[in-house]
Amino acid sequence: MNVSLVVTLIGSDRPGLVSAVAARAAAASANWLESSMAQLAGKFAGIVRLEVAEDGVGKLEAALRELEAEGLQLRIERGSAPAAAQPRRLTTIELLGLDRPGIVSQISSVLARHGASIERLETSCESASFSGEPLFRAHVEVFVPASVQPASLQSELEALANELMVDLKLEADTAH
Repeated sequence: MNVSLVVTLIGSDRPGLVSAVAARAAAASANWLESSMAQLAGKFAGIVRLEVAEDGVGKLEAALRELEAEGLQLRIERGSAPAAAQPRRLTTIELLGLDRPGIVSQISSVLARHGASIERLETSCESASFSGEPLFRAHVEVFVPASVQPASLQSELEALANELMVDLKLEADTAH
């Protein structure tokens, strides 16, 4: 039986960090399934899901822990079987507007009130092309319970977008 391990990593950014993690995973016969990694404020931050045979978990964990001696902080957690899924829709939200504190808090509060689960959240700040003012950009993928009326969620998000003075695009995909 295979086991999924979710590994989070953070440390000072330097060339070769991903290669070091990948080499240890390969040496332990682990399969690299999915990951998200970035350089943020001079730090390397990442999360990766590895799958390995039950009898290889200890070897993989020990190999990854060697990276702590190189200044990388790790947290290793066993994945769990997903709970029985309720009917839900994947919805994508694109947001763009002038940056200010609280945007993520307010958007995520609306989603939580509707029972939506954030599957992926990617944000960035960039300079506006003409004014140079900081723009906040977000791409959010959420699973919305099938019981939630799409118009209700859209209406509340659009009202918030008007209040925040941001552009918002909402796309509901097929049911999952």
